[in-house]
Amino acid sequence: MGTLHDRKAGAILGCLVADAAAQPLHWIYDVPKINEIIDKSGNVPEFHVPSCNPYYCIETGKNSCYGDQCFVLLQSLASCNGLNIEDLKQTTNRHFGAGSTYDSEAVDGYKWKGDVAKTYPVHTPWKHFSIKDFLKNYEAGKSETGSQKDQQIDGVTKIAPVVAMFAGRPEMLQKVEESVRVTQENDIAVVIALAAARILEKFILQEKAEPKKVVSQVIEDLCSSKRDNPQDLDRAVANQLKDVIKVSEVPHKKAVTEIFTNS
Repeated sequence: MGTLHDRKAGAILGCLVADAAAQPLHWIYDVPKINEIIDKSGNVPEFHVPSCNPYYCIETGKNSCYGDQCFVLLQSLASCNGLNIEDLKQTTNRHFGAGSTYDSEAVDGYKWKGDVAKTYPVHTPWKHFSIKDFLKNYEAGKSETGSQKDQQIDGVTKIAPVVAMFAGRPEMLQKVEESVRVTQENDIAVVIALAAARILEKFILQEKAEPKKVVSQVIEDLCSSKRDNPQDLDRAVANQLKDVIKVSEVPHKKAVTEIFTNS
């Protein structure tokens, strides 16, 4: 990835390919069960066939709702040669709304309770909470279409095209915030997406970026009184990133299940 162009393209392609690779094993919360599945596959979890997702099963290689949000944003940016919020809303509505492959009564009617009904998995893409709220708000003609409740990771997973287009430009963070708020009008979702955008931008702009150094630089940025696009929760995110650096040498499973789960 020697050139800036290659790193921008790599950020977007990496986002889409990684999502497709993980999609068949989404949302398996039973750790022994997913370990068994991966062991049987020869310790190859990516692009698993068949899908073992307990909620929805779609063809391996297709994107989930996470990746599709990234693709929709990419489509809109390319079509408008920049961020056009009204076009992004229209494109999002077409992709996820009535008449789309996401138009599913089974998914729309599901109440997330931590258990799986006997009728699941469905053989249709799963529509995320923020997208459901967006569609309701868009159909109602509201100017603020984003979900006020949803704090999930969707904002992080979709922003690569915006960061790639505006990397190195002073308006980058503002563009990221505007694009995230189309579907997530929630400050926690936004501030985490902005921190991720800061990290990704440094990898795009630096040919040989070192992960720990990049995260440390972002922590400094988030704590600076002169930072771009300041948010009230920036320092809280900076403190979380410090905790991540402290356990960066700990295996991922151990860090998640033994350290951050109990913190």
